[in-house]
Amino acid sequence: MNFEKVLIANRGEIALRILRACKQLGLKTVAVHSTADRDLLHVKLADETVCIGPASPKESYLNIPTIIAAAEATGASAIHPGYGFLSENADFAEMVEKSGFIFIGPTADTIRLMGDKVSAKRAMQRAGVPCVPGSDGALGDDIAENKRLAAKIGYPIIIKAAGGGGGRGMRVVRAESELEDAIALTRREADMFFNNPAVYMEKFLENPRHIEFQVLSDTHGHAVYLGERDCSMQRRNQKVLEEAPAPFITPEQRAEIGSRCAKACVDIGYRGAGTFEFLYENGQFYFIEMNTRVQVEHPVTELITGIDIVREMIAVSAGAPLSITQDDIHIKGHAFECRINAEDPKNFMPSPGQISYLHIPGGPGVRWDSHIYQGYRVPPHYDSLIGKLICHDDDRELAIARTLLALDELVIDGIKTNIPLHKELLTDPAEEKGGVSIHYLEQKLGLNAESTKKS
Repeated sequence: MNFEKVLIANRGEIALRILRACKQLGLKTVAVHSTADRDLLHVKLADETVCIGPASPKESYLNIPTIIAAAEATGASAIHPGYGFLSENADFAEMVEKSGFIFIGPTADTIRLMGDKVSAKRAMQRAGVPCVPGSDGALGDDIAENKRLAAKIGYPIIIKAAGGGGGRGMRVVRAESELEDAIALTRREADMFFNNPAVYMEKFLENPRHIEFQVLSDTHGHAVYLGERDCSMQRRNQKVLEEAPAPFITPEQRAEIGSRCAKACVDIGYRGAGTFEFLYENGQFYFIEMNTRVQVEHPVTELITGIDIVREMIAVSAGAPLSITQDDIHIKGHAFECRINAEDPKNFMPSPGQISYLHIPGGPGVRWDSHIYQGYRVPPHYDSLIGKLICHDDDRELAIARTLLALDELVIDGIKTNIPLHKELLTDPAEEKGGVSIHYLEQKLGLNAESTKKS
């Protein structure tokens, strides 16, 4: 390891996850935090702490100069961005490296390449990764040409922001009469949210599943895939429940798509952990984007492969080769991850407040990734995720039973949580069978299944 101290530029459960991996590797840790996060668990456990600003993320966790200054003041050698906040900000990665620190993740150039959906799609096509039929690049201003292209692809189509993400900047178009307005509206949203008005067009798949492949890649020309996850249980384009491996995906499909993803990593010079996201319909995979960071749902993959993804990404960022080859990776059993949010399980309104009582489930195959503790006050300023319950067993049916048992044992009093929703989902006949589409949960909840029409 060519560095000794890591600054963790994040908060919550992922910050604690990174801290644990660093300590296992014998690395010192620096926790940066806002004024609202003085009592976070990883802040209490870190070797050093630095307050980087008030509760507002713009003034703390998104304040690049302040984070760089904290690294300089504490003598940190590397910065781990976690997920969210600055994790996929190419300017941040570039500034970290130019300031003499190691960015634990891919290079700024790679983040830019894969952060732009148009350039990412072109790179994947060159690597042989299957993509959704659509425009070859950003759409121009010739509406007649755009109409011709949409007719060739076949309605319905979807207009997407080239720099988009998180469910924003997408609009479904079902008829030619809607196309011109849809392009104009999506361009305005793209410019507003991503400072990039470029949009592109793709075939809209009616009832696809969301399946993603986890990869690890080093700087020595080696890359591996760790199987796939099914993340189709979503609300408003946000994942709720994930599992691995994905139901009804054959070993042959896994090997074919996974090997193409690994090859793509080598082709683009990727470094660290990453995820290739696909829509899957009628036996076909269609690439939609790559997340150039560690994912919230990475633990389900860790449980079925035995690979410590966070530890590997730290090591390869230090210049070490991957400690594993593709032949070392074997999928064993099945795992589920329930995202536990501080929110009303019926109307999904956030529920900040103090946790008056906490009981964490245990037993074989049960993992609890969380920063909360009894007496901790959940602040109102950030994402409502307060923990992840991950359960593993020999097969899918047993994994569901173990997860339900763990949910029964998980008690969080003082605030509302979505634990009841997870119990309902895991006893739903369609989920018990497996293979639901990305629209299933919204249809079940009576929401608009085509929420992509509005950002």
